[in-house]
Amino acid sequence: MKKQIYFMLLLVSINSLQAQDWKTDFEEAKSLATKNNQNIVLAFQGSDWCAPCIKLDKEIWSTETFKEFSKKHFIMLKADFPRKKVNRLDPEQTKKNALLAEKYNPGGYFPFVVVINKDGKVLGETGYKKVSPEAFIAQLQSFEKN
Repeated sequence: MKKQIYFMLLLVSINSLQAQDWKTDFEEAKSLATKNNQNIVLAFQGSDWCAPCIKLDKEIWSTETFKEFSKKHFIMLKADFPRKKVNRLDPEQTKKNALLAEKYNPGGYFPFVVVINKDGKVLGETGYKKVSPEAFIAQLQSFEKN
């Protein structure tokens, strides 16, 4: 029993090390983008109700290919809009996400991915597409060239 608990704790810690480094504060993301000379990928998602959002997470965000690339090239910013009570965000985060949506996602699309420069200027927008992580990365990079 003791070995099983130890093994489970080890797995959890390994998974947390492998996880995408999502920011949830826009000011922090802008500061890091300035410091690292990187653009921001802002993802609007409904993590517990939006099927395309869940697919985007599973097929793109959670892949090793995307995680490795994004670590070196982007600041990842998440604006989540969960609906289930158990996943509800604190009121301050909910307000921050609503303000981000007002500015960058006024149409209320989910999932909605916006590439933003360090000054907050929109470079490009996309949503879920059934493509490989490499193709998705290429699209995000194409926004940076415009």
